[in-house]
Amino acid sequence: MLSLPDYPWDAMEPYRELADQHPGGAVNLSIGTPVDPTPQVVRQALVAAADAPGYPTTHGTLGLRTAIAAWFARRRGVPDLDPENVLPTIGSKELVAWLPTLLGLGAGDVVIRPTIAYPTYDMGAMIAGAEALAVEDVLQCDEQTLSKVKLIWLNSPANPTGRVDSADWMRQVVELARRIGAVVASDECYAELPWEADEVPSILDPRVAGASHENLLAVYSVSKQSNLAGYRAAFTAGCPQLIAGLLKTRKHAGMIMPSPVQQALRAALEDDEHVQAQRERYRRRRHILRPALEAAGLTVEHSVAGLYLWCRADPSAEGADGPFDTWVLVQRMAERGVLVGPGVFYGTAGDGFIRVALTAPDERIEAAAQRLRN
Repeated sequence: MLSLPDYPWDAMEPYRELADQHPGGAVNLSIGTPVDPTPQVVRQALVAAADAPGYPTTHGTLGLRTAIAAWFARRRGVPDLDPENVLPTIGSKELVAWLPTLLGLGAGDVVIRPTIAYPTYDMGAMIAGAEALAVEDVLQCDEQTLSKVKLIWLNSPANPTGRVDSADWMRQVVELARRIGAVVASDECYAELPWEADEVPSILDPRVAGASHENLLAVYSVSKQSNLAGYRAAFTAGCPQLIAGLLKTRKHAGMIMPSPVQQALRAALEDDEHVQAQRERYRRRRHILRPALEAAGLTVEHSVAGLYLWCRADPSAEGADGPFDTWVLVQRMAERGVLVGPGVFYGTAGDGFIRVALTAPDERIEAAAQRLRN
């Protein structure tokens, strides 16, 4: 039995109870689960494919893989992606957690992830028996460290900080990874939510990848762009050798996206209109929430893209002697009936920060903003 740490969100129960005591009830801006309706075009595709008595294909239908390749060309600046080099996954978290194991990593291997990052990168390394290493900039690592690196995680736009990596920096990471024989996996799940970023490059963009996708994987989920978290609909694409290896292993393990979900995913990727509508919903909520957070004495850092606002206390505004730690901020927000994500869930460098999600109905966003302004 693997000895894994407790699930961090379980520690939020006392703060949830505190927030629930607010006269207007709690406004939950913590985990970031979508709350808006699943688009009708997607639901219709799911229903139409509901009669599915046979086993689905692990590789996904050709129609789905072609839709994914076309989406990459249309939305991510990745032309001529071969549908053979695309693989549907049962949500993106599943792939993040199992990728080190599926790549054959183990004791003595190092998985690099950003200093402030989605905790499943660490869990994936731990499940495989490898070492997770938090690094601010992999380009600054010494050769001794690099000699053990087998997998480098990028995350742009980043969860939780909302930072966006430049194409030039990503290209340098790709060059480094190819020199040392490491895989670069780029978690790009928030790419359709740019706010102040000029662009959100993909790892498969020719400016980054060069003439081939060797050693590269892009990971994407439609959960946020299409309100499909409950469908577990995602995919990875890139290096032909890596995709072929993942496909073979997943066939043996029975890691297969159900047929109706494959059709729903295809419908979501072929329709840009609902994505634009959802983006504008989040844009409106962001415009309401950000000034309210700042009025409450919080400073929003980075957050140029993605689904969250990454905040810390402004000591001068609060009259504090120094920065508050994460749990003080979580407590103060809960007292106002607003539940937020603790920055320490994303690494020790996240102490003093909170993550505020845009995923609440408009009325609750307005309620949270009013409480913060007061």
